[in-house]
Amino acid sequence: MEETLAPQEIQPAPKKRRLWLRILIIALAAILAIVAALGITFVAVWNDEISTVSSFTKLRDRNDENKEGAVYRMDVKGGFYFDAFLKNGGAKSDKELINFITGNITKGLIDMTISESDIACSSFTASTADGKRLFGRNYDFDKTNVCITLCNPGGGRYKSFSTVDLNYVGMDIDKDVEGLMNKITCLAAPFAPLDGINEKGVSCGIYMSYQGNLEEANAVATNQNDPAKKDITSTTMLRMVLDYADSVDKAVELIQSYNLHDSANTSFHYMIADATGKSAILEWVPENGTDATDNDGAARKLNVIYNTDPRYNEIRGNAEVQYQWITNFIISDGYYDGVDESEMAGLDRYNHIQSRLQATDGVVENEQAAMQILKEVGRRTWNGGGGVTVHSVVYNLTDKTALWVANENFGDKTATYSYSLETGELKQVG
Repeated sequence: MEETLAPQEIQPAPKKRRLWLRILIIALAAILAIVAALGITFVAVWNDEISTVSSFTKLRDRNDENKEGAVYRMDVKGGFYFDAFLKNGGAKSDKELINFITGNITKGLIDMTISESDIACSSFTASTADGKRLFGRNYDFDKTNVCITLCNPGGGRYKSFSTVDLNYVGMDIDKDVEGLMNKITCLAAPFAPLDGINEKGVSCGIYMSYQGNLEEANAVATNQNDPAKKDITSTTMLRMVLDYADSVDKAVELIQSYNLHDSANTSFHYMIADATGKSAILEWVPENGTDATDNDGAARKLNVIYNTDPRYNEIRGNAEVQYQWITNFIISDGYYDGVDESEMAGLDRYNHIQSRLQATDGVVENEQAAMQILKEVGRRTWNGGGGVTVHSVVYNLTDKTALWVANENFGDKTATYSYSLETGELKQVG
């Protein structure tokens, strides 16, 4: 007969072991709760920034042999603190702007940058055969990466399409924008547009004006200091126009309330147009001053030259289209007194655009015909070539659309993009 063994009695775990197990479980629960809370806080604080960085995508590869950088797209979620930037008095310098961006967008955790940019460029307004208003623009610089930046900030601000040179926010011109840190740095892009259009049909561009005697002046940037006015830098002025102006008149009104502090230790002027056909060139020049005496950026005053100015009467004759055009050439009266034409930056392109528009009384068949004029003054071929036109764009101010071409690849559908502010659709033409 087999012997039946009595089951052994299970001994309870020592009290100390049970206590440590309980402590471990509580500690793990606490850690998980902290991690979850941090995650929720992180998402709550940086939700817009996370969404914006996630939208950063490449549209077109770089082509180093042809001096072409890559083309990117970024859909900016939220207001990127621009209301606060203006409310707090703007910025007197790129350094102040960087401090604001770093402190607000990255909460001081990640340094950001604004770099120099040597901008040439050309623009003009015209009308199509069926009466639609156009604004054409070439951005001349060098090989660089660019980002088509789409903003819809809400809160009474307008939706917009703009182009940003990513070199200006610190990206290497010879490398793709890769890695999380670089993409986070590109969150500064909304503060650095070079041209754009908003949903009200207002378009604006920025152009170097090469003011002052560069050999004698240590700094030729406009640096106004009226204590009654707030302060703003070059590209943030353009952002202000895109976000808040529903007309040329409103844009000028906004700009007149600010001291301009040009970026990169150089000087700029602007062209603004709207869907009514009104446009204006904005220049900061000394009163009764000339290029030879323009070496004090604090002495410059805003001069607004509208497309209705009498100076255009002889050129345009009885043309119904009050077209206007701009390059790096200063058009304020008397500015180039005593200066040889060979030293007037952008005069050759200025004259060519004038002659092309004058030949048709400012009317072009369509956006493609306007793009042809931009092609003719592109830096790769103009006067024997040697330069780079980074992008060319024709804004239809009536339809609120953009036709955008990368690096003078005119006729190449894979390098051509269209955008509609009404539908929000950005698509490759080819």
